[in-house]
Amino acid sequence: MPSPISDHTVPWPDADAERFVEAGYWAGAPLGDLLRGVAERTKDAPALIDAADGTRLSHAELTERADAAAVRLLDLGLARGHRLIMQLGNGWEFVVLTLACLRAGIVPVMALTAHRRTELTYLARHAEATAIAVPDVLRDFDHQVLAHELGPAVREVTGEAWHVLVAGENLAPGSVDLRALCGPSTDPAADRARLDGAGPDSRDVAVFLLSGGTTGLPKLIARTHDDYAYNARIAVEYAALGPDAVYLVSLPAGHNFPLACPGILGTLLAGGRVVMLPSPEPVRAFATIAAEGVTHTAVVPAVAARWLEHAAEHGAGELTSLRVLQVGGARLADNLAHRIKPTLGTRLQQVFGMAEGLLNVTRLDDDEEVICTTQGRPVSPADEVRLVDAFDIDVPPGEPGSLLTRGPYTPRGYYKAAEQNTRAFTADGWYRSGDICRMTPEGNLIVEGRDKDMINRGGEKISAEEVENLVYQLPSVRQVAAVAMPDPVLGERVCLYVVPKPGATITLDEIRESMERLGVAKFKLPEHLVLVDELKSTKVGKIDKKALRADIADRLSPGVTA
Repeated sequence: MPSPISDHTVPWPDADAERFVEAGYWAGAPLGDLLRGVAERTKDAPALIDAADGTRLSHAELTERADAAAVRLLDLGLARGHRLIMQLGNGWEFVVLTLACLRAGIVPVMALTAHRRTELTYLARHAEATAIAVPDVLRDFDHQVLAHELGPAVREVTGEAWHVLVAGENLAPGSVDLRALCGPSTDPAADRARLDGAGPDSRDVAVFLLSGGTTGLPKLIARTHDDYAYNARIAVEYAALGPDAVYLVSLPAGHNFPLACPGILGTLLAGGRVVMLPSPEPVRAFATIAAEGVTHTAVVPAVAARWLEHAAEHGAGELTSLRVLQVGGARLADNLAHRIKPTLGTRLQQVFGMAEGLLNVTRLDDDEEVICTTQGRPVSPADEVRLVDAFDIDVPPGEPGSLLTRGPYTPRGYYKAAEQNTRAFTADGWYRSGDICRMTPEGNLIVEGRDKDMINRGGEKISAEEVENLVYQLPSVRQVAAVAMPDPVLGERVCLYVVPKPGATITLDEIRESMERLGVAKFKLPEHLVLVDELKSTKVGKIDKKALRADIADRLSPGVTA
């Protein structure tokens, strides 16, 4: 049987929790109940649109479907506290199933559709999951087959049945029809009666987000109903998102940014309308914005750059309804930021957040220079932020330092990760984000880099250590270092420095093929290889990654042959 989540989480100190409740940050109600309360007020107002298949649901219909799906999950044998791997694309099924889990107290683990056997096996075993939700086939990959193949390895840990929920037309034997499970209720009153009072507590874990950490495979971030509801509600306030808002989700919905900053959950809590779109590709995204009257959306800098290019060539006439374009997930270059308002005709909001909690945004009424050159300031009056040196001493004002934070929606530790927690959190609860920032006199943060060994490829965080461990499995590799190389579109890509074993040869294609055979997400595959005789070390004997990052930047400079 899966172990209780509470055995492996790090709670806020009682005094802090009481303070957050008294201040009104924590509502004391689970997300499912909060969303149902909104639906009772908004009823027939539109809540969810799937731009791919045309599904349209009102707030009342969405809530009834979520309740029905929650009951059907319980009938399958899942129970409050069980974990479900969520590997769905941006469709209506993602929203209904997420809300069903929140209502029943089942905890979704937000995987990505790009994840493959390596990541999914780890996540399912580490979370002790009892179910997985997948598309049948997506981008020519058969997720259904892989989901069933995970079963034996997961059952070794849980000792429970492994349920495979599939969204698609071609269900394999043993698969559960996810679209039927998320279909209309046959008895809404009975569903509600069964769920009311039997769901989660507001202090329970609502969702597991994935870290973009540096120590191998992703860590699980346990977000509670109290803290995640506050995260979404405060983001709604600063995005000026109300009941008339139409929010487009085109980034992967399982990411914290489009899920709750304000994202899906914030928009629904505000009584607004969510539009799901599988991709932010500009032709389709612009057409969807025009067709649905989208008012708010969120993209990463690489997507913002593509939208600017498209608008420069074809115009931005389809974006007249768009009030706010949030850009986050990576540092937005100042020159791109300055182009957004004149080219796209919408207000930019820079968002600097993390799945671990802290959310910073530029205010919509900030001066244009602040909006275009900073990453904003914390959204909560209870957010605490420090910038420190290598000895955890606060740096002088205006100087760069490592970001430490704690607050009402920043958890105090990763799930089932005691060793990592000693490195990522201080003894008194400050989270080490790994970001190097400066703070302006007005309190806005400017992100200057990272002090953690991580590569940010278009908003997807890649652990250098994980890539290195996979490459070391090749017999021809003596030593390897994975570093970020600059890229004008994605920000960073994975570059490898490899010392081959004596007499051995190795190519980039061989490395990529080996990693694909191991079942690794494609966005983690290296895209440049530098063969060297040795990797220089720092004075303490570690590979000098800083020198390697500088070297690849020099090699990629105009006129230099890498």
